[in-house]
Amino acid sequence: MNNDDQFLISKTLDGDKAAMQMLYEQHERHWFRLCLRYGKSRSEAQDIMQEGLVMVFRDLKQFDASRGEFKSWSNRVMVNAALRFLKKHQWQQSFEDLETAESEADLSESILGKITAKELVQVIQQLPSGYRIIFNMYEMEGYAHQEIAEILNISIGTSKSQLSKAKKALRQKLEVLF
Repeated sequence: MNNDDQFLISKTLDGDKAAMQMLYEQHERHWFRLCLRYGKSRSEAQDIMQEGLVMVFRDLKQFDASRGEFKSWSNRVMVNAALRFLKKHQWQQSFEDLETAESEADLSESILGKITAKELVQVIQQLPSGYRIIFNMYEMEGYAHQEIAEILNISIGTSKSQLSKAKKALRQKLEVLF
């Protein structure tokens, strides 16, 4: 963990509001980009981030620097906030229980070379909820299909299928744009 985070976390836990504000400002952009990937819109991402921030600062005393980086811990907290938010809004209805996945083909590098991060987030936001959640958890956050299945209470096959379909949908959307 960088010394800035360590110092700011310590001061925040001691009740220093200025340190809390500085910690927030250091990570705000990263957290918001993460939330944008899960939300369908900026407004939804802002709602997710608000819930996530409450959780980060409420549970900050549980953060253990010996077990990993603050950024990784706070990312998990934000992902959990996103999943809770989406669960409240019926996202589980978007999962299809398929036992086998279609073959997974990666997005064409030629397309990815032409698109900005902002444009990619906008395309990801257009995916159906189930596709978007699995894609983000697997590709962006690095969760394994087993972990995704346990967290979302779905089968591993459903996770793999949703990822495959998400990639296919992304590829189609990107090919139309480029």
